[in-house]
Amino acid sequence: MSPEPFRIAIDASRSTQSNPTGTETYARRLIQALIAANERANAPAQFSLYFRDPSPSELYAKSANVEEIYIPFPRLWTHLRLAAELWKSQPDITFVPAHTLPIAFPGRAIVTVHDLGFKRFPDAHPPAQRAYLDATTRYSQGRADRIFADSQATASDLVRYYRTPENKIRVIYPGVDTAHLKTTAEAIESVRAKYQLPGRYFLFIGTLQPRKNIKRIVQAFVQWQRNCDDDKTTLVLAGEEGWLYDGAWLEGARQVRLTGYVSAVDKAALLAGAIALVFPSLYEGFGFPAVEAMVAGTPVIASNTSSLAEIVGENGLLVDPLNVKSIATAMRSISDDEQFRQNLIHKGFQRANRFSWGSAAEQAMNAFRELGAPD
Repeated sequence: MSPEPFRIAIDASRSTQSNPTGTETYARRLIQALIAANERANAPAQFSLYFRDPSPSELYAKSANVEEIYIPFPRLWTHLRLAAELWKSQPDITFVPAHTLPIAFPGRAIVTVHDLGFKRFPDAHPPAQRAYLDATTRYSQGRADRIFADSQATASDLVRYYRTPENKIRVIYPGVDTAHLKTTAEAIESVRAKYQLPGRYFLFIGTLQPRKNIKRIVQAFVQWQRNCDDDKTTLVLAGEEGWLYDGAWLEGARQVRLTGYVSAVDKAALLAGAIALVFPSLYEGFGFPAVEAMVAGTPVIASNTSSLAEIVGENGLLVDPLNVKSIATAMRSISDDEQFRQNLIHKGFQRANRFSWGSAAEQAMNAFRELGAPD
């Protein structure tokens, strides 16, 4: 008689968002890649995907090794409804691709900690949210048998702030959706027309909040305009307004365009048509836009701090995020020298090849096996 398959419960609740940001994209794409990697295994595990909202039928590949379980619940879904299902099903491992494990549940667990921005920049988070993130992360990193960190920077922060044992942490870089970042000249022109953009623009992508350093990005653009005597090039801020967004960040600036949330299709074309991605964030656990820009063939201006220095390295321009002149100088270096810009594009392409969902899934499967799955 063949042995029972190893059973892995996966919290897929974050993967069904209609307008996904970084954490939701991570959950969706990693689970998709895990399913594909599991199908190739000699002894596939049995995945149970748990959803709070109905899952679109095309979201995950159908397989005898995957069951989808819809368990609606109005509040405290993780700690009450999901936990109750885990007690009933008794999986071998529970995997939560976000910060929060249920308060009480049986068996071994793996959790992903994406970043500790709430510790690095506490004033950029509402007090209640900050307290919740701190409490749940402290609990989850202690309860988990393994922790996936999106970068070495996040791993180091876990050790620094929570004294997490290093042997529990696995740094697994997320991938990027390369297929979704392919675009055409027609799509680029269409997006320019849609958002009423000129032929030349700098681009920021992300939630408009203090941690993203929007004020200094705008100040650097104003300085760039003054130094280049350019009144046509635009700064595009693509993303929804976040907590503590301040319209005063834009005071005194000309040619700044706010787009709101952009779809994956629009994002690909916006990136491909930009002079550069300006992404000097104060803190990032990974920084998806930076890698997406490299895939799309757009040079990256990024912070020399947190994970961005690690992710981008010498394949983009690293700047002091607190120094407006440093950001403006990088913008001018790229906009004034097309050969230099093309060199950065080439280096970015090479760097982006390091980040794939297939590789992330294989590393995650290895971590599952470490906890007892069959070879």
